[in-house]
Amino acid sequence: MTEIENMMIAIKAESAKIDLAMHNDLDSLKPGLDPLLSEILDYGLFNGGKRIRPLLAVLSARLCGSTDDSVYELAKAFEYLHAATLFHDDVIDNADTRRGRPAVNKQFGLISAILAGDFLHARSMEIVGNMVGAEGLAVFCQATAGMVDGEFMQLRNAAQSNLSESDYYDAIIGKTGLLIAASCHVGALYGGGSTEQQQALRSYGVGLGCAFQMVDDLLDYTGDQLKTGKAVGNDLAEGKMTLPLIITLARADDQDRLQLEDILASPELRQTEIRIVMEHINKYRGFDETRARAVKAANEASAQLSMFTDSTVSESKVTLQVLAQYVLSRQK
Repeated sequence: MTEIENMMIAIKAESAKIDLAMHNDLDSLKPGLDPLLSEILDYGLFNGGKRIRPLLAVLSARLCGSTDDSVYELAKAFEYLHAATLFHDDVIDNADTRRGRPAVNKQFGLISAILAGDFLHARSMEIVGNMVGAEGLAVFCQATAGMVDGEFMQLRNAAQSNLSESDYYDAIIGKTGLLIAASCHVGALYGGGSTEQQQALRSYGVGLGCAFQMVDDLLDYTGDQLKTGKAVGNDLAEGKMTLPLIITLARADDQDRLQLEDILASPELRQTEIRIVMEHINKYRGFDETRARAVKAANEASAQLSMFTDSTVSESKVTLQVLAQYVLSRQK
């Protein structure tokens, strides 16, 4: 088997432990929860997903010396927060589906989806505060605030057709990179890692998050809808300024640039002219350049792990290295 296939087997085993921790937690809370809230949480949390963020917390803790199973109790907080952001994102986007079935907002209504997301956010903060204290909670809350700021920046970039790559990177670090970085950072903190180890794992998370988002940008244009669970060109339809488009607009000649700008300015054309946009992105190698930058970000993330040389943590280190390569090959 390949390294990625072996990693996927390991992830499946770890995911089962994370799921068990979530099930046990929700079962303990169930007597005090509204039955509808319990139903939404079961529906929204256990609908697939590879548990990457909680897995990163576990692996980072292991890399810094943690050996106990209570790390899964901490890790579930990162899946709770991730799920909360998905519930809210689907409300914002008026999404119909999530991972091949009706999104929470479609299944249970907007108000219920928002409230369930709020509950998961609060519960995740409680867990982190109890298990890692004020220092870990500060990292966690900074990531949450950064995610909100990243969403606002993305909205502003879309409204202004902002072509700044710097602003794009700021937005994706906020939207995606900070939670992944916080998963690594808080895991390292829980595992007793030094300041240098915490920072290295945090930097790994930022790089991994950037690579992850760039691949997302590619999948929006080139992905299989049956695998990604969303329509091709969804980001374009919403007017989002993703990296393939930003690169293309920077390279296009005047005629092609004007055509692309006309499409971007029209909600109707953004829905109907996806093929023309893709032709221009191909012409100016926007997809190739985005892929190259994702590879660079993933490789830079892996390089952050070089300080971990203890043979007792080699399995966790290898898994993190392979995970960075998996992000580049994912199809959903």
